[in-house]
Amino acid sequence: MSIRALIALVLVFAWLRGTNKGIATQSSALKAGWILTWSDEFDGPNGSPPDAKKWVVESGGTGWGNNELQYYTSRHQNLRQERGNLVIEAIKEKFTGFDGVQHNFTSARLKTEGRFSQRYGRFEARLKIPSGQGMWPAFWMLGDDFSSVGWPECGEIDIMEHSGSKLSTIYCALHGPGYFGANALTSFYSLPSARFSESFHIFAVEWEPQELRFFVDGELHASKTPADIPVGKRWVYDHPFFVILNLAVGGNLPGSPDDSTVFPQRMLVDYVRAYSPK
Repeated sequence: MSIRALIALVLVFAWLRGTNKGIATQSSALKAGWILTWSDEFDGPNGSPPDAKKWVVESGGTGWGNNELQYYTSRHQNLRQERGNLVIEAIKEKFTGFDGVQHNFTSARLKTEGRFSQRYGRFEARLKIPSGQGMWPAFWMLGDDFSSVGWPECGEIDIMEHSGSKLSTIYCALHGPGYFGANALTSFYSLPSARFSESFHIFAVEWEPQELRFFVDGELHASKTPADIPVGKRWVYDHPFFVILNLAVGGNLPGSPDDSTVFPQRMLVDYVRAYSPK
């Protein structure tokens, strides 16, 4: 190899490391026999919004069905691309939204509804999630018939939820008709000796017609099948779902922030990718 080619190779490797998109993260799913069908690598200019061709940014402060405290905005303070990541930032501030109500926190939420949905496959994201009392980051999916049949009939797949006070634990869950909310099919995964907020982790689900398997950093930690749902209830994971990312503040799962909670809090998204089987 010539010196010029070697220098070019070193520069490419340095760029990959700088954007947090190392070679291992690019190839893990491909080696397992998946075909990439959709992705966002969040490589836009610093300060730019997410790609409007891929994402719908939601706004509002109605509690979002969970008694959440934040008002979601599309402002760059709460949502922007930065150094190869999407930044979702929760801020403690006085903010009056379109509802005319003053809220004490702002954050961001975005979805692929109307832009991308898929039935079956592998869905993964490389995230660095925040921690702290009252923080509630999530990477999840809803059935694309949500607008017509409502929730929970549309189905919900929670790939990763984190109650910020439980520093080493994340949740995955399925919500459907007759098994939702506190009665959802929920599993937990805990790091042996670290906090999730300390580094990036890859959260994924592999979805087949009769099974969903959940992974953290390539480790299988939960599996759900029709045998797990209550007798007489419907398995609704047979149609396309769309992707959602959000960082909530307060709500039914984590409770409210307290004096120990530090703001602002950031959820960093290195990438989101969807695959189909070969």
